[in-house]
Amino acid sequence: MLKTGSEAPAQGILAGPLVQAINISRSLPLAGQPIHILRDISFDIEAGEMVALVGASGSGKSTLLGILAGIDAPSSGRLVIDGEDVTGLNETKLALLRNRKLGIVFQSFNLIPTLTAQENVEIPLYVSPYAREARQRAARMLDLVGLSDRRQHRPHQLSGGQQQRVAIARALVTEPKILLADEPTGNLDSHTGEQVLDLFESLRQQLGLTLVIATHDNAIAGRANRILRITDGRLLHTSSNVER
Repeated sequence: MLKTGSEAPAQGILAGPLVQAINISRSLPLAGQPIHILRDISFDIEAGEMVALVGASGSGKSTLLGILAGIDAPSSGRLVIDGEDVTGLNETKLALLRNRKLGIVFQSFNLIPTLTAQENVEIPLYVSPYAREARQRAARMLDLVGLSDRRQHRPHQLSGGQQQRVAIARALVTEPKILLADEPTGNLDSHTGEQVLDLFESLRQQLGLTLVIATHDNAIAGRANRILRITDGRLLHTSSNVER
């Protein structure tokens, strides 16, 4: 597997955990008053971990995942990814970060309905160093997630589990270090959800991925190395599962 080059750490940032969230807060104004969504959250994530962000609907876990993905910005605090302080980067640089180091999987799949599975997976490669290899790389990734015989199918011709596999292949085709997933089994039945979790575990081992999954699903939490439990925008505690 080809690896993307690693950039030198930004000045003043020491090598350390793959992800460092430092006093992250997020608030939005409503009728002149701030609504606090996240409050002073700090944690580290080591390379190769599978971490579950656990909390009820409205707890702030999806907002926190969005900040890790560079989709949302914290109101205060700092975020360091792979030794680089990414707090306050402009959208162009955030897009480059997402393309090179982060893969994102959404609950609703977000596939383009008029494109085939192959074409959906190719999309991130068009603005990456691998643009000339887009067709071959997308085909290899679809094979890795077990969909080599569905490359020319459009989303409406695929089951929910197959669509999620296409979304996972698309997130991983640029070989990111970190895969972020927001309720990845939320639209799937329990059996298909278990298959997706098995796939995550297999890909983590094969590709050396770091997984961060926002969920309220106990099955996902039970498979994680570590659980970060979010309640009312606060990180209440972390807990570790038995070494996996």
